[in-house]
Amino acid sequence: MDLDRTDWKELVFRGVESDELDYKAAQDWDELPKSGRAKFVRHLLAFANTRGGYLVVGVGEDASGYPSKRTGLTPKQCASFDPSKVGAFVNRHVEPPIDFIIERPVVRGKRYAIFVVRPFKELPHVCSSGVEGELQTGVFYIRSADASSRPAHRALELSGMIRRALRNQREMLGRMLRGILYENRSGVAEPAPAKERFEDLVSSAGSYFRRRRQASKETIRLLFAVEPEKRGAFDVSELRGAVDAAGLPRPGGSFLTPAFMASTHPFNLGLRCLAGDAPRMWQLFKTGEFLFFADLPAPGGKVRTEDVLKFLSESVAFSGKLYSALELPDSLLAVTLRFSSGEKIKLRFGGRVVSRAAADRSSASLCRSAADLAAGDRAHASRLWTEFAVPFRIAPAAMNDTIRFIGEHLSGS
Repeated sequence: MDLDRTDWKELVFRGVESDELDYKAAQDWDELPKSGRAKFVRHLLAFANTRGGYLVVGVGEDASGYPSKRTGLTPKQCASFDPSKVGAFVNRHVEPPIDFIIERPVVRGKRYAIFVVRPFKELPHVCSSGVEGELQTGVFYIRSADASSRPAHRALELSGMIRRALRNQREMLGRMLRGILYENRSGVAEPAPAKERFEDLVSSAGSYFRRRRQASKETIRLLFAVEPEKRGAFDVSELRGAVDAAGLPRPGGSFLTPAFMASTHPFNLGLRCLAGDAPRMWQLFKTGEFLFFADLPAPGGKVRTEDVLKFLSESVAFSGKLYSALELPDSLLAVTLRFSSGEKIKLRFGGRVVSRAAADRSSASLCRSAADLAAGDRAHASRLWTEFAVPFRIAPAAMNDTIRFIGEHLSGS
């Protein structure tokens, strides 16, 4: 399911429910009784256990039962479908947590709330807490071809989920065996399934940021990503405690500022920090991954190197402290810095262009423990920068100046 290609107008006006699409009339989540909220949980469970899908809120049925009343939602109704609030309720009733987001697009002048649900990756989702009349504890719900969300009771339906789960488990076991037999702790690339899951997270988070931050054409988007060697199982309070313990990389930071960090809030997959129109966002997932996006000005295709270096150095320092606070000091972390603008850009430093070549993409990576990352933030930020800058062919003297800048920024001078 590619969120970047989702046509919200087509979904709202399709008008035919299916195993991947359901409609709900306009309503306010805050005013729904528990049974009403449980109906949403049932639909999300069914989508996640089948092929994924969409639940559009704001389209009611006419007298013949046809979903054609596209009333949209009032501002109050729309605001009630807050992802963190809805996600907390949903995932109290399911195991494992469902991977979904809530979009609130405007279609022909009307606002809708659209749940986007991804199919399970590893294990099917079971109802872990029933609600009388709507949810039964211990039941696996599926989405059928006749657009109903019902318990899986037929042998073929149950065996289909079991086969998918077994296939996922085989992939996980194969990944573990390959790690034992072939990989070492110096950071050999991970097998495809793990990387595909991580890239799914990056794509989904990037899409969310893109829809909420309308960057101008004269910008580039940087991504700083951290993926632990072993996925965790943290709750939101643990993530929040680790973020608070990590604090800020240095007083007067440019990207991880106190005002920006104050906008941290939970969502269904972990913690997110996104402040209004701020050109940056990070997400920390319950499974341990950290993604930090930032849009940097690039007027005339030229980017201030100082901005890149500040973003990089603050990200490295923060993530080292973050993963130490998560009590993963010995876990290997795959750290990546990358951008892809689609257009050639050059770097400016100290007011002058210092790159001898233009590039439309660049990336750098390293694999270190959290303790090592925290203890050597300057060295590791410098190493990432040195690799990242290769396509720009910066002269040695200018390169030395940029590395010196990293140390000065992290020391607060």
